[in-house]
Amino acid sequence: MPHPSEDTSCRISKPDGGVPTTLRVNGHRHVLTLDPRATLLDTLRDTLHLTGTKKGCDHGQCGACTVHVDSRRVNACLVLAVAAHDCDVTTIEGLGSPEALHPLQAAFVEHDGYQCGYCTAGQIMSAAALLHEPCGDSDDEVRELMSGNICRCGAYGNIIAAIQDVRGKR
Repeated sequence: MPHPSEDTSCRISKPDGGVPTTLRVNGHRHVLTLDPRATLLDTLRDTLHLTGTKKGCDHGQCGACTVHVDSRRVNACLVLAVAAHDCDVTTIEGLGSPEALHPLQAAFVEHDGYQCGYCTAGQIMSAAALLHEPCGDSDDEVRELMSGNICRCGAYGNIIAAIQDVRGKR
């Protein structure tokens, strides 16, 4: 299914008792009728075909599904899609593009903060929100603020270096 342009709504219906919901994802308005039990993660991946946000544990423990809802980082697997009605949702696809990387995306490449890449989208989305949160200067404080995002490859040192580079702390 092609991604709708900015000036068209994506109309997807669920005829058997769905809930009308409007989501604004990466600047695109989507008018949907959703199963009230559908998570934001499943809606992004399965309905809107935005697969950059990964499904890891599906229990809010790994952070692979981190997105921004109204500029705050959330685990998309723990948010019902209907609860994001009329909210601005940003996924990794909306953060930057291959032609114009977000500074964190470029820093992750420069500092090799991605290894296998599965957790990378969630790590970058969490770090992008962290840039706007009050946090201390030390690596330990950044490590604590990023503790909701697990990297099974163990690239934590490189991830912290990338974040601190963008924050101007290196």
